[in-house]
Amino acid sequence: MAETWIRLLGPPRIESPGASPPQPRGRKAWAVLAYLALQAAGTGRSRTAGLLFPDAADPLGALRWNLSELRRTLDGVTMAGDPLRFEMQPPWRCDAAELVGSGAVPRPDPHSLNGQLLEGLSFVDCPVFESWLSDQRYRLENCAQSVLYESSVSAMASGDPREAAELASRALQRDPFHTDCNAVLVRALVAIGEHRHAREHVSKCANLYRDELGLPLPPEIRTALSGAAPETAPGIPATVATVRSYLDAGGASLSAGAVDRGLDQLRLAVVLAQRTPNRHLLAESLVTLAGAMIHQAGGRGAEVADFLHRALSAESPSAVAPSEKYDGASPTAAAAYRELGYLSVQRGVPDRAAGWLERASAAAAGFPEEQARVLAIQGMLASDTARYGDAMDALTASGKLAREMRNRRQQAFSSALLGRVLLLRGELDLAAKTLDHALEWIAAEHWTAFEPFVAGVRGETYLAAGDLEAAAEMIDRSWVMADLAGDHCYMALAAGAEARLFLAHGNLAAAQHWVDRGMEPKPWYLWYSARLLDVAAEVAIAARSERAGEVVERLGALASRSGMREFAVRAQSHRAVLGDETAAQAVPWLAKEIENPALTTFLAARGQL
Repeated sequence: MAETWIRLLGPPRIESPGASPPQPRGRKAWAVLAYLALQAAGTGRSRTAGLLFPDAADPLGALRWNLSELRRTLDGVTMAGDPLRFEMQPPWRCDAAELVGSGAVPRPDPHSLNGQLLEGLSFVDCPVFESWLSDQRYRLENCAQSVLYESSVSAMASGDPREAAELASRALQRDPFHTDCNAVLVRALVAIGEHRHAREHVSKCANLYRDELGLPLPPEIRTALSGAAPETAPGIPATVATVRSYLDAGGASLSAGAVDRGLDQLRLAVVLAQRTPNRHLLAESLVTLAGAMIHQAGGRGAEVADFLHRALSAESPSAVAPSEKYDGASPTAAAAYRELGYLSVQRGVPDRAAGWLERASAAAAGFPEEQARVLAIQGMLASDTARYGDAMDALTASGKLAREMRNRRQQAFSSALLGRVLLLRGELDLAAKTLDHALEWIAAEHWTAFEPFVAGVRGETYLAAGDLEAAAEMIDRSWVMADLAGDHCYMALAAGAEARLFLAHGNLAAAQHWVDRGMEPKPWYLWYSARLLDVAAEVAIAARSERAGEVVERLGALASRSGMREFAVRAQSHRAVLGDETAAQAVPWLAKEIENPALTTFLAARGQL
């Protein structure tokens, strides 16, 4: 059956091979279609009518007319009920819906990702919808970039460097400064044998970073030219026993704090595992190495993603011997999917993260320890996107499983994230109790690497409760420990907490000093950047700084691109304070989607609800 496409990326149109299907008439019909297609959970009729037909004498009537127009042209697509739900039956497909669909099957073709959402259409008569459309364009552009990057890494891991090079090149047309895509392109060119082209690209990147950003070439791009595997001693046999020995040695070195030595040992385990016929052992070795790079050495780039994709290829059903039973459940595959989801959460691509984590959850069936880890990252994602009820459910379930498995580190991690959610919601007593439990488990485990996060959040809990002295003690500890460890994410968190502390004291100069210090590390986890930009906006507005508008726009762009819904509302709130009337109209409309008493109190205090 020939597919019929609803193309919302680029100039909107309906496409069907060998036919000229009827097209919806009018930009408002396309607006209704795009809005419903991107509301996976449905949306109320009154809300939709008020958004798209604010000046109509009969907004609900105008909505009904446009729905009728869409049904006339989209036979097989359902838009009905209250809340309105958008549903398609084969042969219908929609590019935008597939791009953001967490478990979309079939998944979007990376070669077809071109153009902005509703390109060429504007809605100046619907300022709140225009604001929504701008946010969604950021979101979908970020998703498309991520799909291209992931697909290029997957192609490389599957042994197709030419496809990897093409997809990485497409991604770089959108963002020439994407470090990981540049690294994938260089590695692909080397694998193809185009060494001169690879060296030329590295030189071009060096000039681009220097001339446009005033920065040196990122080391990931340079090392992509010579990413040779470590050599093993010639006498070491490639057996299951030797691989396990190196995996154990690497784990012991990492536990002792010898990170470089541990990573070298895990890399050797991978080299040896590649020489054995045991595909599962190779997958396990790759996931172990990737996990160590992510959580011990701050690895986030293309090399880590390549290891995870290679692990999934090795662990796939096609790699299992016919005599082996395989039902899709695998803690190794679950861990690989989870780490890919974790990286997407930190990069601020929630739609892609949700897909990886769905697959991780399915693969973790029957393995409670891995289920606890997956639930924690799902809770982290839900928290970042202001789905606080879902976040609390996932993190509570994760903590329960961790307790049953006697895994105190996982208990600490899940409880710390739950404490963050409770702080953001203003449930301070429960947040304090939850975070104190996490600190006890961290102390029992001597897990000093994670302490800066929990200390910083606990300090902000004291601050929100008005205990500035206790807040200062915890926040100062968070900063010192994060700075000593050189952890950019926790440094940004602690600096933002320091800025909030001095803002509470009325010391705007000191607050700005901490904002500036926090901006320097450039954390991988973009939620920390958004949180810091939010307090930076408050400080700039309080100081009547000329930079206030610039800071607010940075926050708004980051929040829109990364699906951080509460920060998107807060950015609009800051814009409204600075005199933006359209933002003032958007604030209550956007805030209604978020169940957070603390946000309601904040906006009410500004007179914006």
